[in-house]
Amino acid sequence: MGDSFTHLHVHTEFSMLDGASRLSELVAKAKSDGQPALGITDHGNMYGVIDFYKECTEQGIKPIIGTEAYMAHEHRSERPSRRGRIDDTGGETEGGGKVYYHLTLLAENNVGYKNLINLASRAFLEGYYYQPRVDWELLQQYSSGLIATSGCLGGHVLQRLMRGDVKGAHDCAGRLQEIFGRDNFFIELQDHGLADQVRTNPLLIELAKSINAPLLATNDTHYTHREDHESHDALLCVQTGCTIADPNRFKFEGNEHYLKTANEMRYLFREVPEACNNTLWIAERADVKIEFGKYVLPDFPLPKGFATDRDYLAHLALEGAKARWGAKLPKEVSDRLTYELKVIGDMGFSSYFLIVWDLIRYAKEHDIRVGPGRGSAAGCAVAYCLGITNLDPIKYDLLFERFLNPSRISMPDIDMDFDSRYRDQMIRYAAEKYGRDRVAQIITFGTIKARNAVRDAARVLGYPYALGDKIAKAMPPVVMGRDTPIKYCFEQDPKHQAGYQAAQDLRALYDTDPDVKRVVDVARGLEGLKRSVGIHAAAVVITKEPLTEYLPIQRKPEQGQDPAEAPVVTQYEMHGVEELGLLKMDILGLRNLDVIPMPRR
Repeated sequence: MGDSFTHLHVHTEFSMLDGASRLSELVAKAKSDGQPALGITDHGNMYGVIDFYKECTEQGIKPIIGTEAYMAHEHRSERPSRRGRIDDTGGETEGGGKVYYHLTLLAENNVGYKNLINLASRAFLEGYYYQPRVDWELLQQYSSGLIATSGCLGGHVLQRLMRGDVKGAHDCAGRLQEIFGRDNFFIELQDHGLADQVRTNPLLIELAKSINAPLLATNDTHYTHREDHESHDALLCVQTGCTIADPNRFKFEGNEHYLKTANEMRYLFREVPEACNNTLWIAERADVKIEFGKYVLPDFPLPKGFATDRDYLAHLALEGAKARWGAKLPKEVSDRLTYELKVIGDMGFSSYFLIVWDLIRYAKEHDIRVGPGRGSAAGCAVAYCLGITNLDPIKYDLLFERFLNPSRISMPDIDMDFDSRYRDQMIRYAAEKYGRDRVAQIITFGTIKARNAVRDAARVLGYPYALGDKIAKAMPPVVMGRDTPIKYCFEQDPKHQAGYQAAQDLRALYDTDPDVKRVVDVARGLEGLKRSVGIHAAAVVITKEPLTEYLPIQRKPEQGQDPAEAPVVTQYEMHGVEELGLLKMDILGLRNLDVIPMPRR
C-alpha cells in the first residue's frame, strides 16, 4: 500500500446516540482521499456492521470490523452505586472509579469476528448495567483473533493517567497486553484538540515505550465533514431531549470528530509517524470475510422411518392431499405436487416447509387462531396440503412460480398470522423446539423522517413550535407513507418530481427567512439518521447452530422491565439477517384474529 494510505478511522456510525455520518458519504470521502480501510466501532454494539461491510466492499475500501466495548471495572457482575449524572464517559462511582470504561476491539480475522460477536452478545446478556459491559474474564476467553487498543479518554488506561496514577495505567496496559499479545495490543493516540488529550498523549507515548507496545493514531469520527458539527450537535439534543442553548446538556467538545484526511492525520501526529504507519499495518492484517446468500436452515427433527426432510415433506404433502382431494388424486394435482416437491427439495427448502407446518400444527392443536394464508404462498399446492394455507391453488389456477422460482433462488417467505394474544406462546414453542439459544426476535431501527427532522431541528435550536410546524406543513404531502426527502425538495430528481413541484412554498420560505433556512439546513443533517431501537412486529430468526455462531444478540427490555426477563433480539436488522442466509420467519400477531370467529380444526 502506498504512503498516502495512512490511517484507519474509528467511527461510530450506528451508535444510537451520537453517530451522524451517512455511510455512503463517509466511505466515499475515505475512498476519494485514497485511504485503504475504515474501521467501525459502534458503542457497545455491532448494529452497523453489515451495512458498513457491504458499503465498504462496494466502494473498494477494506472494512475493519470492531466495536468500542464498554468494560466493567473488574467484573461484569458489579453494580456499583454512582454519583451524579451518567454520561458517555462512564459516570462516577462512590469509590471514585467509573461505572464503565471504553475499550476498542478490532477483528483481525474470522475467528476474531466470531469472538467479537460473543463479546457484544454476552455484554448485553450478562453485563448490562447502564450499558452492556464486558470484563477482564470475557476478554481473556474471547481474545483470539482480536486487536485491542488502550481506547479513548474513557478507557481504563487513560482514566488512570488523568488521575495521575501512572503505575495503575501501566498495570492496566500490561494486563491488556498479556491478554491480547504484544503485536495485538496498541497504545491509542487521539487528538481532537481536547486539553486532556494534549496532556496525556506524551504520557501514553512513554507508557508504550516502557511496555514495548506499538502506537496507533486514530480519529473518533462521529460525522463526515467538519461543517456537519452543528447537525451532530442537534442530533445529540434530539436524543437527550435538550436544546442547544442548554448549558448542562451532553455535547462533544470542539468540532474535530469528523473523518480527517490522510494528510491531516500525518500532520497531527507528525512527531510520532509510526502511529500513522501502524494503522496501515492493521489495515493489511485485518481480513474478515462475511458470507452472504448461502442459506443455513435449521434441521427439523424427523420422526422414525424418515431419512431426510425431503422424504418427510413428501409424506406429509401426500397425506394432506388425500385429505383435501380424496384418496385417488386427480392427475393435475399429483403432477403439480410432484413438480413442487422437486423444486422445493432441489432448492434445499424442505425443512423450511416442515418448520412452518409444525408451527401452524401446534397453533391449531392448542386452539390458537391462525390466518388462512396470504401473499404468493397461496399459489403453493404443498402449502395447501400441509394446512399452511386454506385456498385451493389448483381450483383457482394460482401460480406456484410467483412463490418459488428455480430461476430466482431466494428463501421462501410465508407470513403466518396468529391470534395476537398467543404470539409470545408461538415464539416460546419455537424456542423449546429448536433451542432457546437458536431463536430470537429481530431488531428494528427507527429513523428520523423529513417532517420530524424539521420539527426536531426547530425545537433543539430553540425556536417556537409554530415555526417548525409551519415549515413541516410547507413540505410536500406524504404519499403512500413516504416523505419527499428534504434534498429533493430543493433539487430536481425524476423519482421525486411531484415532491419538488409541491415544495415551491418551502423553497420560497427558505430563500426569504433566515430562521427557516437555519432550521432546514440542520434538518438535512438529521434526516435519515437512526433515532431509536425497537423489536420488529413479526420477524423471528431460527438458526441451525447457536445464534452467536452467526450474529450478535442482546436483550431488549421495556421501561422498568428486568433485563433478564426481556426478549432476546438480534443486533442485525431484518435485511442483514436474510442476507446472511438465516431463516427469518414472520410470526405476526393479528388483532383481527382475536375477535373474528374462526372455524375450529
